[in-house]
Amino acid sequence: LIDAEAAGRIKPGDTLIEPTSGNTGIGLALAAAVRGYRLIITMPEKMSQEKQVVLEALGAEIIRTPTEAAFDSPESHIGVANRLREVIPNAHILDQYGNPSNPLAHEEGTGREIIEQCGGKLDAVVISAGTGGTITGVARVMKKELPNVKIIGVDPEGSILAGPGEIKSYKVEGIGYDFIPDVLDRSLVDEWIKTNDRDSFRTARQLIRQEGLLCGGSCGSAAWAARKVCMQMKEGQRVVVILPDSIRNYLTKFVSDAWMRQHGFLESEFELGTIGDALLAMNKGDVIAVNIDQSIEEAMALFKKHGISQMPVLDDNALAGIITEYDMLQALVAQRVKLDTKVAEVMERRVSTVGLNASAGELPRIFERGEVALVTDTDRHVLGIITKMDLIEVLASRSKPTPTQPPA
Repeated sequence: LIDAEAAGRIKPGDTLIEPTSGNTGIGLALAAAVRGYRLIITMPEKMSQEKQVVLEALGAEIIRTPTEAAFDSPESHIGVANRLREVIPNAHILDQYGNPSNPLAHEEGTGREIIEQCGGKLDAVVISAGTGGTITGVARVMKKELPNVKIIGVDPEGSILAGPGEIKSYKVEGIGYDFIPDVLDRSLVDEWIKTNDRDSFRTARQLIRQEGLLCGGSCGSAAWAARKVCMQMKEGQRVVVILPDSIRNYLTKFVSDAWMRQHGFLESEFELGTIGDALLAMNKGDVIAVNIDQSIEEAMALFKKHGISQMPVLDDNALAGIITEYDMLQALVAQRVKLDTKVAEVMERRVSTVGLNASAGELPRIFERGEVALVTDTDRHVLGIITKMDLIEVLASRSKPTPTQPPA
């Protein structure tokens, strides 16, 4: 808007029209409110009601268009905006899809800020693409200043920004299109990663729940892709991911459990979130463990004292294995051990571990193998142990009827 004013294209009192998924529209509405412009926003029906409420609060006029309308259709948000410009006096479309100021803002701002904040030390940048202004602008400065940095684009299934493919509707807002915007320079992108609604929304909810980042659904797309990129990186390499949207616009959408279930993005009522969420729900105390150099007799005493049937075995505070009553019984019956035999000679060393951020959906698969879930951190410190009975108790507590108040 400032660039258009400086160039003499627009002046206060004119009408600005912008086809948008909502976020650029909100930015323009802020500027238009301060600088004295009338603003008309054309926006597809799928975009959240929260965006419309914010836009209207800023004085913008909203026209909704069919989500399924192709970009070059007269009924699309772009087609409607173009027609309005023809019939409304002193009307202008700043056009985020073709305006060179879009990528330039990220070349001069976002990209340079990333380089400065990282001290010039980074190996990859992961950016979701809508108009393509952010990824193009950031990529330009990266290619000049840090040519070895990989530029990774993120594109939802149903969009063709990553290349030709099936065009279909998707729920994530603000990224992807059924055409290639003029501001997107695909030659600057080293690799594209395709994402889907389910992974995007679940990852966004994970960022909110575990990291305290009040982000939007497209941020889940970017973070999911960034995790894939990190898996290919070596230790010590640095990956930057941009989270461009906030939770504000989606409180009645993916943030809502009911909405997620309605659209099939939550598996079932069994859904407990992560292993960390499951542990929290179980409200368990300290982990009872035995050291690798303790005796069978000491292990027996711990079993008896705490009424448990299995324990993690630690070596220098790190998980080394597990010992169970059954293992101990078999060894004693076979007369292979004595009471002063060290736990190290009896324990089972092959154990499966899960991290706090793993899905709680892993638990049934672990139990099917006849194992317990040993929850550890990256240094193999034991954070918890989850058994079948623990899970049964949590699920049973969730199915208890809510007590009703007796009549007055």
